[in-house]
Parts: sequence; structure tokens; C-alpha cells
Amino acid sequence: MSTATQTTEAADLAPVSTESLAALLVATERPPRPNAIQTSLTFGWRAMLKIKHVPEQLFDVTAFPIMLVLMYTYLFGGALAGSPREYIQYLLPGILVMSVTMITMYTGLAVNIDIEKGVFDRFRSLPIWRPSTLVGYLLGDALRYAMASVVMLSVGLIMGFRPDGGVQGVLGGVLLLIIFSFAFSWVWTMFGLLLRTEKSVMGVSMMILFPLTFLSDIFVRPETMPGWLQAFVNNNPITHLSSAVRGLMDGSWPAAEIAWSLGWAGLFVAVFGPVTMRLYNRK
Repeated sequence: MSTATQTTEAADLAPVSTESLAALLVATERPPRPNAIQTSLTFGWRAMLKIKHVPEQLFDVTAFPIMLVLMYTYLFGGALAGSPREYIQYLLPGILVMSVTMITMYTGLAVNIDIEKGVFDRFRSLPIWRPSTLVGYLLGDALRYAMASVVMLSVGLIMGFRPDGGVQGVLGGVLLLIIFSFAFSWVWTMFGLLLRTEKSVMGVSMMILFPLTFLSDIFVRPETMPGWLQAFVNNNPITHLSSAVRGLMDGSWPAAEIAWSLGWAGLFVAVFGPVTMRLYNRK
């Protein structure tokens, strides 16, 4: 029985020549190498699939923004503006900026988690544009920023927010916010590569974000602050962004604040982009 089985297996495994193997491997044309845009969009889609499998990740762009709008409007509205309805006209654009900029830190957390799992080692071995892995994370998070903006604006409209800039002003403000947040995310991507644990990434991110967001014009106008504090607030990038978004939604189109916001965004990419890629290549 064993002799017959061996004879059958030997007959099935016919010898393969080098020429026939080479002809098999090159029988079809090699697929074209994906370009930078294709690979970046692929990794962006991967970030979206992670949300599909773990939908709890959407809490920070749904429940968290709603909680902030309700809490700050009804907590400070009567004391600062006389009524919550009056205060939300000033507060909502600032809270929108605050919510979206705070969730940018999750980009660094996602990068750090993938590094700890060893996923990045596989990505670096692929014949693709090297920065596409990180750019894909940022593109995926840009959709999360848009979702948070839609949620907050919807809640604000229900609570009485009425933008004088109309649809055009609202879309302009949201677009500016997404551009700034995309650039700002490079800071946390750098920390995700630099620090060893996700807890340390979150700790450092919160330590930077809290002063930037609370020491700004999100809640109150800088004119009511002490002079030494106004010097910091007036030069805070979050203040420039908040003022620009508020002005766009009000219909005033503040050119100076828009230029400052885009300038800060360009600076973040120019400074932290190369540093992040250097860390990525050495990781």
C-alpha cells in the first residue's frame, strides 16, 4: 500500500524546469506600482475600517462635542451673555475649534499603538511611498473632524445658533478648521513615534492642548483678561483659528485671522513633518 502511494505521489509531482517556472512567473504583466496618492488613500481607508470594527471610537466625535456644547452653553451662558441663546452665538464656533483640535491627539495614539503591535514593521517593508502610512492616518482623521463639525453644528442649530454667514460661511469655517487640524496632527504623530507608550502620548498631548484651548478667546473675549495674559492669548494659534472660524460664520471674512491660521498650519507641517519622517525612518 505504501509503495503504491509513493508511486502515485511521484507521478503527481512532475519535475519543473527552470524555463517553465520562469515562463509561469512572467506570464502576465507586472501590475503598476501604486503612486503616493493611491497608497495614502489606501491607508486612509484602513483608518476608516478600524472605526467600522470598533465603532466606540466615534464617541469622541459625537458624544464628547454634544456634551461640551450643552455644558458650557447652559453653565456660562447666563453669567457671561445674559442668556444661553445669546452666548451660543459666540461660543459655538470656539467650542467647535476646541473639540476638533483636542481629538487630533488620537492620531498620535493610533500611530503609537500600531508601533507597539509591530504593524509598522510590515508597512516599512512595502515598496510604497514612505510617508503614505502617516498621511493615511491624517486623511482618515480628517473625516472624523468633519463628522464632529456636523454633529456640533446640528446641536447648535437646535439650541438657537444662527450663523449670519450662511452656508458659505459655515463651510468656509469648517474647511479652515479641517486644514488646520490636519497640519496640527503632525505634532501628535511625532509624539506617537517619539514616546514609548500610548499613556505617555495622551499625557503630553493633554498637557499641551489644555493651555492652548483654555487660554484663548474660545469662551470669553481677550479684552476682559489681564494684560500679561492677553499677550499670550492674542498670539495663541488656537485664538487665531477660533477668531477666523467665528468671523467666517458671522459673515465678516477676517482676512488677517485666516492668514494667521493658514500660516500656523504651514509652520506645523514644515517643522513637524520632516521631524516625524526622520523618526519614522529611524524607528
